[in-house]
Amino acid sequence: MVSEGSKLRGELTDLTVELAQKSSALLHSLPEHVAGSLSDLVRSMNCYYSNLIEGHNTHPIDIERALKEDFSDNPHQRDLQLEAKAHITVQAWIDSGAIKGKALTEEAIRMMHEKFCELLPEELLWVEHPTTKEKLRVIAGEYRKHDVQVGRHVAVSPEAVSAFMGRFETAYSKLGKTETVLAAACAHHRLLWIHPFLDGNGRVARLMSHAVLLDTLDTGAIWSVARGLARNVESYKGHLASCDLPRRNDLDGRGTLSEESLAAFAKFFLETCIDQVKFMEALIQPKTLRTRIQKWAADAIALDRLPPKSGAILDAILYRGELPRGEVADVVGLGDRQGRRIVSSLLEEGVIRSESTRAPLRLVFPASLAGQWMPGLFPEKE
Repeated sequence: MVSEGSKLRGELTDLTVELAQKSSALLHSLPEHVAGSLSDLVRSMNCYYSNLIEGHNTHPIDIERALKEDFSDNPHQRDLQLEAKAHITVQAWIDSGAIKGKALTEEAIRMMHEKFCELLPEELLWVEHPTTKEKLRVIAGEYRKHDVQVGRHVAVSPEAVSAFMGRFETAYSKLGKTETVLAAACAHHRLLWIHPFLDGNGRVARLMSHAVLLDTLDTGAIWSVARGLARNVESYKGHLASCDLPRRNDLDGRGTLSEESLAAFAKFFLETCIDQVKFMEALIQPKTLRTRIQKWAADAIALDRLPPKSGAILDAILYRGELPRGEVADVVGLGDRQGRRIVSSLLEEGVIRSESTRAPLRLVFPASLAGQWMPGLFPEKE
């Protein structure tokens, strides 16, 4: 952790408080079921940006197709879709509360890696040893048994990984709320520095940070630090490399590694989180979000893809969170038969959903419409 004596400690504490306030305000500005629907889209966005950092570009539209078992005929693209689906599955598991309060424990970290790797295609489970060029298979949830080097950083020996991970859990897993938010940043680097797995460490670190923030701040999973890290990937990787450096002098903390660098990375990480909360806050302002959705509905009606009055149903769901089917006719001011026709068209378009034929209607944020409904969330698919 960044010590109390660090010159940045006060600023870091202020940033954790600001992040907590802004994240809570964002979540509580939305009806519960709208927030839940938005989190599904953000999950795909989080996956897209996390994979992008690893050099794998799988667009959220292709991720959405993979979730519907619609895979590319291209073997490489199919593998990337399966990789993205694995990431989504693990994050959904995290979002369900499966590791609530345990995200910074060895058990949870190994489980995240295990669940991710178990769903990967065989082709993505092999890595090449940097010096011997030997092909090594990644074992799901298992600490590595080989030496590794990432850039200039030579990670701890495989025999030491277990001890370092034990120390990791001791240091981070039983802190207070403010300290845990700060730990989300510090632990992010330290996990990558230990590099416990043969491959998949970056994704696990970002999933771990997501889980810590979800648990500690109750983010609702409606914003993603991965987007901010990917959009500033050179700074992100530069900070991580700087944190690998040894302590510079007697004023640079008391540990083996540079505390100044860790504090600078923590500041970058927390500011990135705050920036992403602000971005989502601006994107989902009720008035502007309604305007974008209504414009899309009007265009779809003009093209005969949707019946007239479809926008009224979307409006009602947006403001109320969900709409009982029995109230559809009143909302559109038409008979039950016409109301059912409109609902059927909206369901077919994939912009609303319902658990059953009698359950309330809820909004969906499809990745294919993100460019119109949520511009800037991720790049348009070419």
